[in-house]
Amino acid sequence: MVLKPWEKTYKESEKVMKILRSLPSKWHTKVTAIQEAKDLTKLPIEELIGSLMTYEINLTKKLQEGEDKKKKNIALKATTKVEEDVEEEKPSDEDDDLALITRKLNKYMRGERFGGRKFTFRRDPSKKESSSHGD
Repeated sequence: MVLKPWEKTYKESEKVMKILRSLPSKWHTKVTAIQEAKDLTKLPIEELIGSLMTYEINLTKKLQEGEDKKKKNIALKATTKVEEDVEEEKPSDEDDDLALITRKLNKYMRGERFGGRKFTFRRDPSKKESSSHGD
């Protein structure tokens, strides 16, 4: 093969650099990693192309996964405000009722008939119903 004067021959390292410079901006991170990790003067083109092809496959997979995540529908459990209030206030409603009964009973017991004794309610956590004990 005869070279014409206007044709230039490129060294392997120059070809590698041209390929890296010609890549689009989304490849910038890969180009930087290759430049920092490898000696570009000794890097064969076949190895560079293999590395770039692997990166391209991984990039395509990530883009597809991102699209799949966008397409996924998320189902959330819907509750009404009334249901939330009922579920959250069950224990506190019972406590409020018990406190009200205790106050009313103590007020009643302070009368002359019972000599001013106080009633106290004690809850046993193992039992569902509360028991009352007199002093």
